[in-house]
Amino acid sequence: MVTNLAQGVQAFTSNVYLVTGERTVLVDPGANFDVVDAVESRVDGLDAVVLTHTHPDHVGNLEAVKSAFDVEAWGYDPSIDGVDHGIADGETVQLGDHEYVAVHTPGHKDDHLCFYSADAGVLIAGDLVFQNGSFGRTDLEEGDRETLIESIDRVLDRISPELAELHTGHGPSVTTNPYDHVELSAQMARQA
Repeated sequence: MVTNLAQGVQAFTSNVYLVTGERTVLVDPGANFDVVDAVESRVDGLDAVVLTHTHPDHVGNLEAVKSAFDVEAWGYDPSIDGVDHGIADGETVQLGDHEYVAVHTPGHKDDHLCFYSADAGVLIAGDLVFQNGSFGRTDLEEGDRETLIESIDRVLDRISPELAELHTGHGPSVTTNPYDHVELSAQMARQA
C-alpha cells in the first residue's frame, strides 16, 4: 500500500510516500511539515527511508525522520550528507511487500532514482515525470534536458504498458493509464 502523507499539505514540499507491508519504508520525507506526526498516526515505526533524490523539498525532513524512528536513509549517492547507504542502478530494494528495481534517472538531478515493481505494477517516479506529460525541471544545477530525455526513455523501456500506478514527486498520483502519461512526458520533453 502506497500512501501520500503530504496530500493536502499547504507547504513547499515533495510528495511523501509511506509504503507499508513487510518492510515499511518512507520514500522522500519531504520538507516544511510535521511528517513524523503523519507517520506516527499511521504506523508504529519505519524500517528505512529511501530517496528519489536529494533536492531540499524532498529531504528537508530527513534528519527529523531518521532521529524519530532510528532509521537510515538509502539513496543513489552516499557521499551526500544524510544518505547512509547507496542504491546502485539496477539494484533491487524492498518497499512494503514488493521488490522494486532502482533505475538511475539523472537529468533533473544527478542522484535521481526511480523505483519500479513489475509485480505490483507501480512506478515511483520522483521528479522525472508527472501527470499529463509534465516532466522534471532541467534549469536547476545538475539539470540537463538531453539527459532527462534519455532517463525517461530508460524508464519506458523497463516499465510495462500495463502499469497500474504512477506515483510522482509532486501533484497527484496517476492510476488511469499511467504508462500513457510517461510516454507523453517523453514526447513533451523533446518538444519543449
